[in-house]
Amino acid sequence: MKERFEQGLKEAEQPFHGWDFGYITDSGRMQSGVLSWSYDEMARSCMKDAKRMLDMGTGGGELLSSLHPLPPYTCATEGYAPNIAIAKDRLSPLGVNVYPVTDDSQLPFADGEFDLILNRHESYNPREVWRLLSEGGVFLTQQVGWSDCREINDRLGIPMPSDYAGWELDFAVDQMVRNGFHIWNQREATPVQRFYDIGALVYYLNTIPWQVPDFTVERFREPLWEIHLEMERHGFWEVQQKRFIIGATKNK
Repeated sequence: MKERFEQGLKEAEQPFHGWDFGYITDSGRMQSGVLSWSYDEMARSCMKDAKRMLDMGTGGGELLSSLHPLPPYTCATEGYAPNIAIAKDRLSPLGVNVYPVTDDSQLPFADGEFDLILNRHESYNPREVWRLLSEGGVFLTQQVGWSDCREINDRLGIPMPSDYAGWELDFAVDQMVRNGFHIWNQREATPVQRFYDIGALVYYLNTIPWQVPDFTVERFREPLWEIHLEMERHGFWEVQQKRFIIGATKNK
């Protein structure tokens, strides 16, 4: 049992590229429950009438590149430096310009430049989204709620990140309404996420440093061992995700 624990920790030492969790999802080592909506299908529906589109926080361009055919004028932003070259390599052949960004409130685009803005799990400034949209333009965003996977923090004895406290559906909707948006869709869900070995959990925490800041195996070896024992007994260890989606239109 100890050998499997140590082997799992070793297997977690894998490089992470773009925004692709395939190393642990394609092998079934981590699985997430199904949402009651499909962000991809909602995005495709919004794209039918779009001529000018922005994808905020495109990661390595994995999702955007799958939404073809793209509108004639499509741009993307990305704030994580290692992803930018990956996104450009994937999206440039599709005619998409990728822009590095560091400030959500100052994006490098003109007023009313887009009639559709997509945003999946990326921070945003509602006033800036308003500025970038044309009249009647659409904003579709899927977000991760503040309470996402809080069982991880509870077991490791680390408080949830205070920077995102209160970031849930009601707050985000109110924020959008106060900035002049009409909300035509709002939903939230709490699907289960299961980890089937300790290496998958450690790999996950290494790729999302905001969940447990300053995470290291040595710092949390004892609680990780306890979680590993539960995985051995039950076959998995599960946490509860928090997701919400908002569809909004810039009022004319």
